[in-house]
Amino acid sequence: MKIKSLTLTLVSLVAFALSTNALAQKVVKVGSTPTGIPFTFLDTKTNTIEGAMVDIIKAVGKEAGFTVQIEPMPFSTLIASLTSKRIDLISAAMFITPPRQEVVAFSEPIYRYGEGLMLSTKVAQKTYTSFADLKGMTVGVQVGTAFVEPLKKTQGIKEVKLYDGSGDMIRDLNAGRIEAGLLDYPIAAYILSQGNNPNVRLDKSYQPTIMGNIGIAANKDNPQLLATVNAALAKLKANGTIDTILKKWGLGV
Repeated sequence: MKIKSLTLTLVSLVAFALSTNALAQKVVKVGSTPTGIPFTFLDTKTNTIEGAMVDIIKAVGKEAGFTVQIEPMPFSTLIASLTSKRIDLISAAMFITPPRQEVVAFSEPIYRYGEGLMLSTKVAQKTYTSFADLKGMTVGVQVGTAFVEPLKKTQGIKEVKLYDGSGDMIRDLNAGRIEAGLLDYPIAAYILSQGNNPNVRLDKSYQPTIMGNIGIAANKDNPQLLATVNAALAKLKANGTIDTILKKWGLGV
């Protein structure tokens, strides 16, 4: 009996070791965008995607015991890539919205903000308080963001011009090809702070009308992975890791 008991114990220990090792070796593919600085962006020196949401998902992976493999892709393709299972998670500057929640599942919120209003310096300075104040203008917005549909529904806007990335939109603003642009405030503020677009200004007095929380997205048919992510996030919030990462990227809370 002792030999049988010892054998069962050894088998259990080996099984545990193998399962732990398998978890540690599991690679989770994570979709992120190269144009969402400081949340996600392409570091041309290393040719890798970096940013706050990259640091956060890597910290989650370390806590949860899986390896993160970042998959660069345009923002507009993130959800389709997730639902088609090309990737396992999305970690980017993506608002948690009811329409998106119908398609994918989100983690607990990580960071909250709203849109920023960028204007060509050719536009007369005045107080802008809503989308309605953009009447008569050609306004740029990035495909897939939460700002597209509200802009399209605003009467009086001359044209809503769609862009795949924020860089092209800001270049058009700087060149005077459009008069205004809407972008996630932290992204707009970071890009314009670099001083490479002298003909664009960020309207500091503008109050955002679409506030949202960003989170990590997973497939609805993979609740176990989402539960693992949420458990790791809870620990990282409690020990201050999330705040440290946000502050590192100028997103102080």
